[in-house]
Amino acid sequence: MRGHAERLNGLGTTIFAEMSALAVATGSVNLGQGFPDTDGPDSVLEDAIAAIRAGANQYPPGRGIPALRQAIADHQQRFYGLSYDPDTEVLVTTGATEAIAAALLAFVEPGAEVIALEPYYDSYAAGIAFAGGRRVPVTLRAPSYRLDLDELRAAVTPRTKVLLINSPHNPTGTVLTDEELRGIRDVAVEHDLTVITDEVYEHLVYDDHRHLPLATYDGMPERTLSISSAGKTFSVTGWKIGWVTGTPANITAVTTAKQFLTYVSGSPFQPAVANALALGNDYYTTVRGTLQSRRDLLATGLADLGFDVHTPAGTYFITTDIRPLGHTDGIDFCRLLPQRTGVVAIPTQVFYDHKPQGAPLVRWAFCKKESLLQEALHRLKSL
Repeated sequence: MRGHAERLNGLGTTIFAEMSALAVATGSVNLGQGFPDTDGPDSVLEDAIAAIRAGANQYPPGRGIPALRQAIADHQQRFYGLSYDPDTEVLVTTGATEAIAAALLAFVEPGAEVIALEPYYDSYAAGIAFAGGRRVPVTLRAPSYRLDLDELRAAVTPRTKVLLINSPHNPTGTVLTDEELRGIRDVAVEHDLTVITDEVYEHLVYDDHRHLPLATYDGMPERTLSISSAGKTFSVTGWKIGWVTGTPANITAVTTAKQFLTYVSGSPFQPAVANALALGNDYYTTVRGTLQSRRDLLATGLADLGFDVHTPAGTYFITTDIRPLGHTDGIDFCRLLPQRTGVVAIPTQVFYDHKPQGAPLVRWAFCKKESLLQEALHRLKSL
């Protein structure tokens, strides 16, 4: 019997599945996978229950229900001044992961190159491989994790088709600056590149940092596919409701690929997310403030334990260097950590093509109750 397709080589079981299984097996506090341990707003949950009872249990329209597409368009206008036609320029997807995969399938020909910011979320590598593309990393290097625009320019070749940009950036927590975004814009326009932007942490930005969508820059609306989702903002990661906004031609291309992946999903969740997107500014402010305080709690605690801590400007995650504690390999460290301390984290090197660059780095999720973060820090004292 012939073996599996070569495009699957190196993908295997995700590190999240491995570490979450370890957490269950050892009764550990799971600071690995990025999901909250509290539900979203009661009103949003009740909206989903009401939708089920009202009969929203069959296939919704292929591009998403009209109310949600309108809510997404309103959200983009409200927060960023971006205008989209909900009928032709908005697509609802099964989470941002499907949106990224469908966009890559729509715009990446076999052999084409996709430039991505490294370290990168593991689904990027899979999506590029499924499309038959070749990933080209541009590395955000510790400790600053800033984008080197000269390195970005040098990475472009005649085979480059897509820039895959993630900001706020998982796992580093970097929020790209206006200067960096202008540099990306210049490269994209000069080389006529399509840009796919993963913005799922758009509302989880801290201190005085701001999320600036690439689609707001001159020359970018016609070449940018902006992707986000409800999971992180509203603490409903299991609902898997995401979306893409862009020009009619670009959205049609992504829809062509998406319809053969899941076709549609989440009928009762779509009206609930439509209502969630319309929540007042106080909701977004509260979520941001709550997560910032939890970030500070975990960052301070890890630093007190001897880790070299990179405090993120956004996302759910803190990156630490484990070398001050006498360790050099994050994978070994994270596999031993549950047995030694009863805590699970994620080795960052799995997000790198050149593994040694991420070897001493470990990612911790702070989207948990304060009591759980305090318990994790107490357990880690045994290190």
